[in-house]
Amino acid sequence: MGSQRTILITGASSGLGFAVARAAVASGHLVIGTIRREADRHLLENLHPDRAKAVILDVTEFDRVDLVISDVVRQHGPVDVLINSAGYGHEGVLEESPLEELRRQLDTNVLGAVAVTKAVLSGMRARRRGHIVNITSMAGQVGLPGIAYYTASKYALEGISEVLAKELSGLGVKVTALAPGSFRTDWAGRSMIRSERSISDYDAVFDPVREARRKKHGAQIGNPDRAARVILDLIEMDDPPIHLLLGSDALSLVGPALESRLNEMRKWQSTAKSTDFA
Repeated sequence: MGSQRTILITGASSGLGFAVARAAVASGHLVIGTIRREADRHLLENLHPDRAKAVILDVTEFDRVDLVISDVVRQHGPVDVLINSAGYGHEGVLEESPLEELRRQLDTNVLGAVAVTKAVLSGMRARRRGHIVNITSMAGQVGLPGIAYYTASKYALEGISEVLAKELSGLGVKVTALAPGSFRTDWAGRSMIRSERSISDYDAVFDPVREARRKKHGAQIGNPDRAARVILDLIEMDDPPIHLLLGSDALSLVGPALESRLNEMRKWQSTAKSTDFA
């Protein structure tokens, strides 16, 4: 292990966020984890009396983010690593899902991550050192039926991560978009918002997807503790990847999807070129 780092983790009370917090504390790092409820404080701070600190922050309270992060830096020193893990899933056919659910999804999964990133960036850039890890999803690289809003949020975060990595190139700050497949967390359980069904035309496409997800919950192939180990390895790297899939299911879904997209682009390249000035 390298030197001790101060690691800020959003959404640290559950899922991958908590798994990373636990592994990071065990590896000697100082972890500052954001939680939304005071009741979750003991879960995080019980990991270690000195190296695990909980901070109340809902990342969608955008007017509080800068103040909270400034207070974290004042108390604990500069943030070396930011892991944007706060987020939740939305399941529902697009036509049936209220627009307000899309706003909520984007506020948490995208705007929240960007707000916290902006709050730590100036310090990282000034020190010419830091690493931002955005937890996206395989759904940020391949469209899957029944999770259009979630997919939108994760495609956005994948794109933002890539742009940010290019903007920070040469400034010493690294960016990684980490795209997990199905991991054994509460994402498909209490962390999932489900829109009501109402249009029978979608039954044949959507009902099997919802049923398969419910059956798989609790038996997903992905191991959160192993993902946490990968993340801790990433922050030690001099040249980490900008995009990284996690899980064999992510590889099996995203690989063919990217090949299909590339083949489609080649098939229609003459049409693409036809719009140029002659």
